[in-house]
Amino acid sequence: METAAPRVTLRNHFAHAFDSAIAAARTCYSPRLIAPEEVTDKQRVMIGSATFFGGHHTVYQHAHFEFGLENISRQFVWSFLHSHPFYNSEQQSQRYVRLDRAQAYVPPAGENFGAAERAIYERAVSRAWDHYRELTRVLEPTAHGILADIWHVSSMSHPKRVQKVQRQSEKRAIEVARYVLPVAAFTTMVHTVSGIVLHRLYRMLAASDTPSEARHVIGEMVARVREADPQFFDRFDNEPMDSPPEWGEPVHDGDEFAREFDVKLGGKTATLVDHSPGALRVMADAFRAVMGLTAAQCPDADALDRMLNPARNPYRRETLNIGVHAPLMRPLQHANFTFTKKISHTADSQDQRHRMVPGSRPLLTLADTRSPDYITPMLIRDNARALEIYEQAMAEAWAAKNELLNRGVPREFALYLLPNAKAIRLVESGSLLHLLHKWTMRTCFNAQEEIYQSSIEEVEQVRAVFPELARYIGPPCHLRAGISTPICTEGSHFCGVKVWLDFPNIQRRI
Repeated sequence: METAAPRVTLRNHFAHAFDSAIAAARTCYSPRLIAPEEVTDKQRVMIGSATFFGGHHTVYQHAHFEFGLENISRQFVWSFLHSHPFYNSEQQSQRYVRLDRAQAYVPPAGENFGAAERAIYERAVSRAWDHYRELTRVLEPTAHGILADIWHVSSMSHPKRVQKVQRQSEKRAIEVARYVLPVAAFTTMVHTVSGIVLHRLYRMLAASDTPSEARHVIGEMVARVREADPQFFDRFDNEPMDSPPEWGEPVHDGDEFAREFDVKLGGKTATLVDHSPGALRVMADAFRAVMGLTAAQCPDADALDRMLNPARNPYRRETLNIGVHAPLMRPLQHANFTFTKKISHTADSQDQRHRMVPGSRPLLTLADTRSPDYITPMLIRDNARALEIYEQAMAEAWAAKNELLNRGVPREFALYLLPNAKAIRLVESGSLLHLLHKWTMRTCFNAQEEIYQSSIEEVEQVRAVFPELARYIGPPCHLRAGISTPICTEGSHFCGVKVWLDFPNIQRRI
């Protein structure tokens, strides 16, 4: 396997980040707009201290920093970089990029992570890649058979259609095979945060499953900003919090927690555990408040239809996700739903990108299980040889992880060997406004299998509670059919199935 130190580059930044913040603060109390060039050193000291230490941090949110991050683990991204809503990332996809080379994060050497432990670690990573390559080879013909049937490929088919199905088969194979790769696997990304978020990340870098990697990467990010504008950090005494209260919890195995959580799930991927009981009435009241209407002029059913019916509300057919900007959509924020969920680490890495539907995700260091605990994709379940390879990969991953733990290796380091398939148990909440956006995107057949399944289950349970909402929820093609063209918004990525003809009574085969 290959490894390297994380690499951080500052791709873009504000030219005068600190002075721009002080100028913004001055503008609050000035009859005119203050320019950064007008800021004096006395103002940097006085206004800087007053705003930063007084908690008036919006002035430090104007400056943004765009980083290029290389050689960082997917565990670090999931556990730390994407565990909050205030960022923007474009990350290398394991779904569509074949990872031919075994490249992964290796923890730094230490008292309990010496040459012998590193050898166990690297051997486990290499074995995971062996399983990945073998699974890709085994799964591709299966994926091709299903897709060829969906797209009606025959000896008479146009070469372009044949080629498209072949490419899609390769992508489906690597998308599923990636489940055996370790969460230590490298990723590359463009990551942008505001100045105040970078301060918060620096303060909180120990509050995740990856404090060592976070200390390195965030330290480098701060160093790059210091090179560009030393004042942005050096004027404040903001040191990392080395002992977050979460780590006061005694170390324990999470097997018992996992069993209890799964019982509550009742065999589902997602279970509705709480909701706003008066949601329909409250949303209708809010709509009337926006529009200045009485209940007689606009009954509840009409208010809901005007907000949710894509034929009456063109915002529902927009791809720009403008709900929070649309006055008649904002009432949907007053209905809230909470779900317990169990999906894989790799699926949750995508699910957490729906940042307006926040989740309470586990610290794996506190919820680790000694026994294998993973999700198995449909394409693997239906292929005997693939399932055999997969189960062997899972057993080997947990065995290597447990061996490191038995040797006294810190859990932080041993958990990097967990596979993408590792089951993540979380609690997730959102308003109907933001859940609608998520469900529109993730009930599409192009969505990842697990997120699709959890979204379908969530929609079914919300429909059971509020049948009035049933006809308004579904993928873009369901919302646009008979109203807008094109029906499918995926263009050349059309799944090949006319889902809109019978949603939700439609079978997803791959």
